[in-house]
Amino acid sequence: MNRRHAALSTLPLILLVAGCGSVQEAAGSAANEAASKVATAATDSVRKQVCAVVEDGLVSASDKALLGGLVSAADAAGVPAEITTPLGEIAEAGDQVPADSVNALTKACSA
Repeated sequence: MNRRHAALSTLPLILLVAGCGSVQEAAGSAANEAASKVATAATDSVRKQVCAVVEDGLVSASDKALLGGLVSAADAAGVPAEITTPLGEIAEAGDQVPADSVNALTKACSA
């Protein structure tokens, strides 16, 4: 009788432990999904900012300064290389903004 009673008394503990694992797994999944959504939103936001500046295919001195300020944000947000590479080239250019980089950036933005 004592064995049966002992086995029955551990059943709630086993169910509780199993339930905690399921809750933890669900919470981890929800956190991963939320993080993914935040990362995607950040990428989209930085991409929109960059693409708005080069929308007309022209990059003025003030546009160049703005784009230069977006380089680290684009890298951190995981913006694709099709955008970050020409963005970096424009930011590093001297007084003459490289037309090839502007064209590449404009093309990447329209894709």
